[in-house]
Amino acid sequence: MSWFIKSFEELSTHELHKIFEERVKVFVVEQDCPYQEVDDKDLHSFHVLKLEKDNALSAYARIIPDNEMCGFGRVLVNKEYRNQGLGNELLKVVMNYIKKEIKSSKIKIEAQSHLESFYGSFGFIKVSDEYLEDGIPHITMVCILEED
Repeated sequence: MSWFIKSFEELSTHELHKIFEERVKVFVVEQDCPYQEVDDKDLHSFHVLKLEKDNALSAYARIIPDNEMCGFGRVLVNKEYRNQGLGNELLKVVMNYIKKEIKSSKIKIEAQSHLESFYGSFGFIKVSDEYLEDGIPHITMVCILEED
């Protein structure tokens, strides 16, 4: 029941397998969206994962670092762990890491349109019209992080 944030090189082969397995389950199978889910951004990202006592991956996101305007994506909560607040917890971990470790004050994401209010609750503002990405409606959203 711990959060881990690791570079690609720091991930074990088992962790990487769990991440790819869960991402394909959610973004390809569950959303019925055949696309190239694994990409080169994984190589340069920080991978945020929550592992349970049985080593199950319950939540995940990847942070794409950039000092100017950081990004994150592939945000997911394993189906078995949904409706327990893990999405909120995950976003807090991600945004804190971006602010404190990457030291970026701006975050830009490409969010599925139906999640606008979820991301809005964390301070994200819609900055684009709706567009299709792999057949799924998306919007671009930006958040300016407050300084301490």
